[in-house]
Amino acid sequence: MRASFMSKSLTVDNSTIKFQIWDTAGQERYRSLLPMYYRNAAAAIVVYDITNEGSFTVLQDWIAELHRLDPPNIVLAIAGNKCDLEDKREIPAEQGQTYASEVNAIFAETSALTARNVEEMFIEITCKLPFN
Repeated sequence: MRASFMSKSLTVDNSTIKFQIWDTAGQERYRSLLPMYYRNAAAAIVVYDITNEGSFTVLQDWIAELHRLDPPNIVLAIAGNKCDLEDKREIPAEQGQTYASEVNAIFAETSALTARNVEEMFIEITCKLPFN
């Protein structure tokens, strides 16, 4: 398995921003490549699964590693994914929000399945980018 790449363009306030997205799926094998992924990055979205408490712990490790690399002016966002599975929730939204505040990150609960809050998260990131 390898990291997947995709791009997304978003227009906010008459400015079009093209995001280049690398998805490592949180795999440990990509940790040593982290500097390559974050080099010249304007933003990073770190995702955890709200139905899996262990994924929240792993998220904190990835963010600690990101802070260790200290990319300048990077906009950090945390996404609690699978909010469409409320009945299987293990991580309260408040816990995700509190942690995001502690690390100065944007926070949203999202659903990759239904696209809930995905566009909104990208808009919020776009509004915080240094060139806007």
